[in-house]
Amino acid sequence: MPKHIYNKYDKSLIPSLPVVQFEGRIIVILTPGETERAVRYLLTQPILGFDTETKPTFKRGQTHKVALLQVSTPDTCFLFRLHNTGLTPALIRLLEDTSVTKVGLSWHDDVNSLQQLGKVKPQGFTDIQGLVSQLGIEDIGLQKLYANLFGKKISKRQQLSNWEADILTDKQKLYAATDAWACINIYNELIRLIQSGDYQLIKVEENV
Repeated sequence: MPKHIYNKYDKSLIPSLPVVQFEGRIIVILTPGETERAVRYLLTQPILGFDTETKPTFKRGQTHKVALLQVSTPDTCFLFRLHNTGLTPALIRLLEDTSVTKVGLSWHDDVNSLQQLGKVKPQGFTDIQGLVSQLGIEDIGLQKLYANLFGKKISKRQQLSNWEADILTDKQKLYAATDAWACINIYNELIRLIQSGDYQLIKVEENV
């Protein structure tokens, strides 16, 4: 039986879905030396999921620079605290590498944020946004995409927390790691469906 997916997923269904969370190792990176070691490891992996976090603003005209870069393998996620380290040569090397499959969602926005920290030209990335349209999916948000493809909910409760805090809470770390790791799962499933054609697109016309 082909997998049923929707062009637009009904967000009212999401609260009732089971929660999915990253269950692997989470390693917080605070220094350039730790960054170098982490990047050497990451460049040996076949696929990496990427995401960033920025301290939210609640006043008009106020802005913040990106504070966190999350890079995940299927079982280990590194949280690079850019607020502490800046954009180090090792991170630039990782972002510009073309030998490893790298995936992100709405990655163009993340690139713009990272380029505010230094001169970097990220390469070798696949933006999930470019894949979902091949299946007829119109939703581009991470939570809706995950619910559509897997029937599970990614919690967004920590999204507006302080990503420049001296110490990240366990909930913040888990949230950040889950988002980067989820990009790998979504990418793998989209590629599987595109290559196999084993899906049925259900079109929902009303605005959901």
